[in-house]
Amino acid sequence: MASHPRTRKASGSTPLGDFFTPGRIIALVVAVLVLIFVFQNTGRTKIRVLIPEVIMPLWLALLATGLIGLFLGMYLTHRRR
Repeated sequence: MASHPRTRKASGSTPLGDFFTPGRIIALVVAVLVLIFVFQNTGRTKIRVLIPEVIMPLWLALLATGLIGLFLGMYLTHRRR
């Protein structure tokens, strides 16, 4: 007797159950907390990195730093494989 392709696996896993692993849930919670932190800090600040001082919104500086860290992490993780 052949099983139907749309039936669940014997282990009871679902496509969403396979996607939402504990690591991904933690990463999602951390990402939401970081975004809350970034957008609650909306004041202007002075930034200086290799160039003359720039005044910009703090949330933009935090977001840019977070994105740089994200892309570096993705690059290093991809490179190891």
